[in-house]
Amino acid sequence: MTGKTVQEALPANARREQLTRAIAVAGKIVLGKHEAINLAFSCLLARGHLLIEDLPGVGKTTLAHALAAVTGAKYQRIQFTSDLLPADILGVSIYRRDQEQFEFHPGPIFAELVLADEVNRATPKTQSALLEAMAEGQVTVEGETKALPNPFFVVATQNPLDLVGTFPLPDSQLDRFLISISLGFPDPEMERRLLTSEDRRLLLSKTEAVIHPRDILALQEDCERLHVSDALLDYVQALLAATRNSRWFETGLSPRAGIALLRCARSYAFVSGRDFVTPEDVKTIFPVLARHRMTVPQGMEVTVEDQIADMLRQVEIP
Repeated sequence: MTGKTVQEALPANARREQLTRAIAVAGKIVLGKHEAINLAFSCLLARGHLLIEDLPGVGKTTLAHALAAVTGAKYQRIQFTSDLLPADILGVSIYRRDQEQFEFHPGPIFAELVLADEVNRATPKTQSALLEAMAEGQVTVEGETKALPNPFFVVATQNPLDLVGTFPLPDSQLDRFLISISLGFPDPEMERRLLTSEDRRLLLSKTEAVIHPRDILALQEDCERLHVSDALLDYVQALLAATRNSRWFETGLSPRAGIALLRCARSYAFVSGRDFVTPEDVKTIFPVLARHRMTVPQGMEVTVEDQIADMLRQVEIP
């Protein structure tokens, strides 16, 4: 990130107040989805990436636009299609005859917030162009490594896999998403407000940044300092062990997933206004962290979501 640094961010109390305001403004754009907005901000503050899987038209793209608007992040949208190429994401080098050298033209991945819209409509080769960016915060183009902005946050939307023209994301790509959420249909009251209120696109165009990228960096550091007790660590380890010992899952959660669970539980506690992490924070994050990382054996008439819910009921809180 160029320009201002973390040291020039707002004081701790002020940036926490701005975070609360940013969440409230986003809630006025994406109506009736308070928990989804909290989870999205938690993902951002945990230095992760967000996957939103749902039917078209329920507000996935609007949520990404709202996050960019209220945070003042440099924003790029990539519409994934079957003919999209990796170079369309990363950028290309073009020969400048007047200078007798190649000049790199960065692609849309060089933004602070990137919306990968309908990511599973692209081929696996193109999907893999995101892998290094999401894992390392950098990309390699024509043998040269180029750093991405900081903060760097990918919000990917995904259509259900039974829709026409979709390609399943590989496990390695799914693991790069910190959490996966669904928005669902609004309740009748919120749907009525959507039908009678200002168009979301016009509302977004008038939305000003409430908090800025330099403050996001500082808030990320604030989250990392939240206290976690030994008893809570015992609970996290018990959940990880339960996924590995269950006959209902093909594979259990990895140590990397455990680290991600703890990191996101910290940021969720922070977004909720606390300076410490509770077991309820872990229980809230666990389903959205595990649902896209785990599968049930073929032939079993159970869902991942149901088994995760059973596991949370069975594993005792120390």
